[in-house]
Amino acid sequence: MTSIGGAATPGMVDWNLAVATATRLVRPGPEVSRDEARAVVAELRRHARASEEHVRGFTRLGTEEGHDTPVLVVDRPGWVKANVAGFRELLKPLLDKMQRRRGSSPGGAVLGAVGGKVTGVELGMLLSFLASRVLGQYETFAPASGELPAGDGGGRLLLVAPNIVHVERELDVAPHDFRLWVCLHEETHRTQFTAVPWLRDHLQGEIQAFLAETDVDPMAFLERLREAAQSLVGGRPEGEEDDAGHSLVELVQTPAQREILGRLTAVMSLLEGHADYVMDGVGPDVVPSVAEIREKFQQRRAKGASRLDTALRKLLGLDAKLRQYRDGERFVRAVVDQVGMDGFNRVWTSPNTLPTKAEIAKPADWIARVHRKAES
Repeated sequence: MTSIGGAATPGMVDWNLAVATATRLVRPGPEVSRDEARAVVAELRRHARASEEHVRGFTRLGTEEGHDTPVLVVDRPGWVKANVAGFRELLKPLLDKMQRRRGSSPGGAVLGAVGGKVTGVELGMLLSFLASRVLGQYETFAPASGELPAGDGGGRLLLVAPNIVHVERELDVAPHDFRLWVCLHEETHRTQFTAVPWLRDHLQGEIQAFLAETDVDPMAFLERLREAAQSLVGGRPEGEEDDAGHSLVELVQTPAQREILGRLTAVMSLLEGHADYVMDGVGPDVVPSVAEIREKFQQRRAKGASRLDTALRKLLGLDAKLRQYRDGERFVRAVVDQVGMDGFNRVWTSPNTLPTKAEIAKPADWIARVHRKAES
């Protein structure tokens, strides 16, 4: 296995062990022949190219230079490798800080000997769970590696072929239509970041500010990660209640971080809701069975999850992500209905025109602030 980012070094996480663990534990994808697999990959690449034109035309967003971010059709281990590389890059300031704090604490030497490997295994277990569920992903902060290229701006679009095939079969929908529908959503994210040059740096700055404010006990962080890993193998005794549904994100909050987290939540709600809105807006013209797909997919999102899924969603904050889709889509729809697509696109002018968390819930307040100010 190729190491992620070079040789492993002592630290809070053994990243190469995380990749090895996730790759070993991840469930196999649906059965397809070699020819079927090649056909799926080729079709997803075609749909990704076609989606670029569809999304640009509908959103009226684009760049003169075009997209400089690659589209990678990957399997589940490929998704794991890509995300470990991204996590390693993004979390480095926080993990370095936790490493220094651990080194000065009682028992730090013992933790230093085994902690990185333990955490690597547990992170790998979590990634193996998620790797079978993600359909596609625009990696905003992707470092380039030999087998996983990234664009000049650090982004790449991932389409997880086995998961797309699994869900289209589970929903019993037209494969051609479903694959294009998924590509439209992910292409919208790529368009957002390539058409709005300041967005990536703004988001990265907010995340780094959040991590810089973090003052978390390494043992508490490891314990929360351990809870997630144990839930994957049934470690929580049957009948024991989830402890207030705390998530890993909640664990590292300080008062100063709550403001940053509010802004991040608003941005993510905007990006996810915009992608859903665009997917539905473009869909009727290019995806004949979009209504059926949307209905079945929403039912899949909403239907009762297993106890395992419920516990992990709470721990990883995935419930909040589902709310972001709904709240953000309502915001975008309400604004476009009131001021049109060009009026909505004022949201991309600068960080100051992004909606606040409160404005996501009250689109009229954003319209009043941004449009009345611009017209006065």
